[in-house]
Amino acid sequence: MIQAQGDVRMTADAPQGVDLHWLAERVGTPFYLYDAAIVQARIEAIVALTAAPGLQARYAMKACSAAPILQRMRTHQIWIDAVSGNEVLRAKAAGYTLDAAVPEVMLTTDVFRDNALDVVRTYGVLPNIGSPAMVQQLATAGYRGPLGIRINPGFGHGHVQSCDTGGPSSKHGIWFDEALIAAQEAARYGMPVTLLHAHIGTGPAVAEFAANMQHLVDFFAECLDAYPQIQAVNFGGGIPHPYRAGAPTVDLPAFGQLLRMAQSRFSEQAGRTVRVEIEPGRYFVAPAATVVSRVTDVKHTQTNSKGPGQTFAMVDAGFGDLIRPAMYGSFHHISVWNAPRDAPLLPTVVAGPLCESGDVFTRDEAELLQPRALPAMRPGDLVLIHDAGAYGYTMSSNYNSLGRPPQIWLENGHPYLMSRRETFEDIVRAECFTAL
Repeated sequence: MIQAQGDVRMTADAPQGVDLHWLAERVGTPFYLYDAAIVQARIEAIVALTAAPGLQARYAMKACSAAPILQRMRTHQIWIDAVSGNEVLRAKAAGYTLDAAVPEVMLTTDVFRDNALDVVRTYGVLPNIGSPAMVQQLATAGYRGPLGIRINPGFGHGHVQSCDTGGPSSKHGIWFDEALIAAQEAARYGMPVTLLHAHIGTGPAVAEFAANMQHLVDFFAECLDAYPQIQAVNFGGGIPHPYRAGAPTVDLPAFGQLLRMAQSRFSEQAGRTVRVEIEPGRYFVAPAATVVSRVTDVKHTQTNSKGPGQTFAMVDAGFGDLIRPAMYGSFHHISVWNAPRDAPLLPTVVAGPLCESGDVFTRDEAELLQPRALPAMRPGDLVLIHDAGAYGYTMSSNYNSLGRPPQIWLENGHPYLMSRRETFEDIVRAECFTAL
């Protein structure tokens, strides 16, 4: 059984040996700082997890599509799960081979948008469809290769409801009793279903993740015989990351044992080798990045009939830079750079510059303020928002016409600029006023 292990968080105040004030002067704040050593450690953990024959790891690159991360994944033979045509092209630029016969890159989507169909047709990348009408769309586009089917098995769990990717309230995948109909239609067009896929939640509690994975093994075993050309079964991602200190983590050796058992069970049942895949995203990169922001002011409100007064530390990072707290009420550890270890702690709300009351990093899932016990701050202090590597920069935006922040890659003590801060010219480059 997959059980909880002790907290093995990799988030100290900042990577060792880096002068954050120097970096802040060079590139300005806010910025993303990635620690290559943490990415490497997580890659090695997943490589060990999937080392047995018949197992394969993918990286759900939507979590963070930075080129150094993709290149490192490829170096370690970790394949890619992409969700758009442009993500496929990012993987290609990082050196991945696009070929449905050896599907290093798989395109998983519920809607073919923009260049997605063109990318499938041009490069033969394996499409993993999440909606029945996509069979006809592929056929009309002239695609005649293998495909995967993402199945909604009717169960799942996420750290919040909007991250629950299985069950009747989820938009993702083809409902389990309609999937075979889609496969039969695909066969009429010469598109064999070679992969079954399900992803049933992102960031659930460890106990729920373990129960869901075992349930998913049994689910796939029940439907495997109906798909005689299956070469692979993909369990999706969702390995929980401990955002809170002391939170449990997944027992990876036990998870590996479950994967090996599933691969053996499926292969024996099918009478041929069936590959078992997983596709973590968050697990690889969540602890690897920190948003570094600067305090611009500290201000106070007073208690009245509407509620208690608060101390607000105003910082220059906002939900345009890291949206998870505003969107989900997600918890991110926050620290003050170089604060004295014995500094008194004060209940503090950390808030950003955007024209939204919800632009606050210290909230809960009910959208309520949750002041943190933090050292007293002054303008100019650097505030670090940790565990920002997954669904951080990739979900950033230009809200309020602010440029997205720069990204810095730290490797062997040396910082490298991965992307510069966006300028006004970057923000308006695609704008036009052209008669149609």
